[in-house]
Amino acid sequence: MKPKNIELNIEELVLHGFAPSDRYRIGEAVEQELTRLLADQGVPQSLAQGEEVASVDGGAFEVAPGSRAQVVGAQVARAVYGGLRQ
Repeated sequence: MKPKNIELNIEELVLHGFAPSDRYRIGEAVEQELTRLLADQGVPQSLAQGEEVASVDGGAFEVAPGSRAQVVGAQVARAVYGGLRQ
């Protein structure tokens, strides 16, 4: 079975409580982890059917004080992926 190509565009990601200087590192980590999740766990049904998803609520999660941007980005990606699966 040939894998599907999907295009995922996150226009806005709102995170509170993080240094503005971390935004690019967090964004890169989100991209890397979402890519991994989509490859390892599959494309959520809504995306597989070609539906456009206007917004995704990733909910809330706790981040340990002083967490690296890569850790935060991975947590964000898992929350977004979970929101896409609902």
